[in-house]
Amino acid sequence: MTTTFITGANKSLGYETARRLIEAGHTVLVGARDPERGQAAADALGARFVRIDVTDDASVAAAADDVRAREGGIDVLINNAGVLGTHSPADEITAADAREVFEVNVVGIVRVTHAFLPLLRTSANPVIVNVSSGMGSFTATQDPGRIEGRIVAPLYTASKAAVTMLTTQYAKSWPDVKVNAADPGYTATDFNGHSGPQTVTEGTDAIVELATVGADGPTGTFRDRHGELGW
Repeated sequence: MTTTFITGANKSLGYETARRLIEAGHTVLVGARDPERGQAAADALGARFVRIDVTDDASVAAAADDVRAREGGIDVLINNAGVLGTHSPADEITAADAREVFEVNVVGIVRVTHAFLPLLRTSANPVIVNVSSGMGSFTATQDPGRIEGRIVAPLYTASKAAVTMLTTQYAKSWPDVKVNAADPGYTATDFNGHSGPQTVTEGTDAIVELATVGADGPTGTFRDRHGELGW
């Protein structure tokens, strides 16, 4: 049975990803920072809760130790935890604002991946899915015909561009691990006041697809629910 660990899995895209993968036969570990919300989500899903704060070295190390002791290893890591950050205009953005966003969206992925990579390597088919965004795509954000081209969010977009590049570099570094980035698309979540036209199920299509790739599946790709996305 495939064992999957998902960060930020107590709500929205993370929760729906967990639900769908459990439905597909995975054993899912719900990672979340808030113990009450995380446990409630895990109970509702029929999953196991593992507390993890992706911004804290000790918390991430403890989560990895917990999984090592209980499951022995994992097959799939989904780096889903992320924040939008400040809504301030560009001329009011501070270094502190940047640190907050990048600490979760980028450094958090490095921190979690580093801690969980030994657990992934116990699998015959280790898979990493980094939840990125079309908002980090140079192609999409320069196209005025797309929603990504009409939104200005300097820190979030820059952090997601970094996530996608990090994905491609990890994929080159580890030929034994499938590492891909998923763009959920404009999905109705807390991030946008539930204004997105896609359902959370549609928003998790690419994540679920990439989480279930076989040993001959792709690596180093950036996909949304319709296929590969321009960088």
